[in-house]
Amino acid sequence: MLILASASQSRKNLLENSNINFIQIPSSFDETIIKEENIPKLAQILSTSKAQDLFNRLKNQYSNKIKNFSNLEILACDSVFEFKGKAFGKPLNKKEAFERWKSFSGSFGYLHTGHCLMFCDIVNHKDQILLKKEIKNITSSKIYFSKLKDEEISEYVETLEPLKCAGGFALEGIGGKYIEKIEGCFSNVMGLSLPWLRKTLLQNKN
Repeated sequence: MLILASASQSRKNLLENSNINFIQIPSSFDETIIKEENIPKLAQILSTSKAQDLFNRLKNQYSNKIKNFSNLEILACDSVFEFKGKAFGKPLNKKEAFERWKSFSGSFGYLHTGHCLMFCDIVNHKDQILLKKEIKNITSSKIYFSKLKDEEISEYVETLEPLKCAGGFALEGIGGKYIEKIEGCFSNVMGLSLPWLRKTLLQNKN
């Protein structure tokens, strides 16, 4: 059974729409403690830390949610948007979101998603979870933004969507119409590379 170690609605929707069976148990890892200047590496460290956090929780506090399975896979992801060499998380306020989109307009950036997939065995008679294998990956997609008028940016910011998303935009939301094109994995821009997940699960199937 696949466990999504994230509270992300976008990642949940991606898995559901792909008809992938999973349960969702969000990680409680504190992202603010990680300091790393290399942006793709930052995404990978964060995703790995989230997976390890959930693994340790399940190991120390055996959950009834997993007692009926003999093995499971813990999937954790973290996305960081890179624009002109800088990492962008969620905008702090509407002013910051507006200024950010002024910079994005007519330009491009990169969405880096770190993936960590832990393959585990469950020993039910001992209520134990054992780590067999850990696979990591960074998938990057290049995102081109449309040339926007200030009025369009203001209108978008007023929806408050940019304040809820890493980078300040959501491809699957209102902001999707402001993205001109994508080079690379499409689902990666929504926080999870489905082709990578499918391939990795198939290659490591018991």
